[in-house]
Amino acid sequence: MGVNVLLGVPGVVPACLLRYYVSNGPLADLGRTRREPTENDGMLLWLLIVVPVNVVLLLVRWLADRPVRRRTGLDPRVYWPAGALTAPVSTFVLVFVL
Repeated sequence: MGVNVLLGVPGVVPACLLRYYVSNGPLADLGRTRREPTENDGMLLWLLIVVPVNVVLLLVRWLADRPVRRRTGLDPRVYWPAGALTAPVSTFVLVFVL
C-alpha cells in the first residue's frame, strides 16, 4: 500500500491535466466554468496529452503493485480495491491540503 501512496506524488501531474481539460472542455460547454481565454488549440490536443499521461501512470502503478501483491498475504479481491483507494490519497493531500 505504501507504493501506491508514493506513486500518488507524481499523480499530481495527471490530476492537474485532467482538471484543466474538464474545466475548459465539458464543464465550459455546460456553462459550469469559463474557458481559459488563451485556450484556442481545441480539446483534441488536450486529449492527446491527458490520455497517454494517465495511461502511463496507471501502468506504472500496476507494474509496481504486482510484485508487492504477490509478497503480501492479502487476497487479490481485497488488495486491488484497497490499492485503488490508497493511490489517490497523497495526490489529494498535495493538491487540496498543501
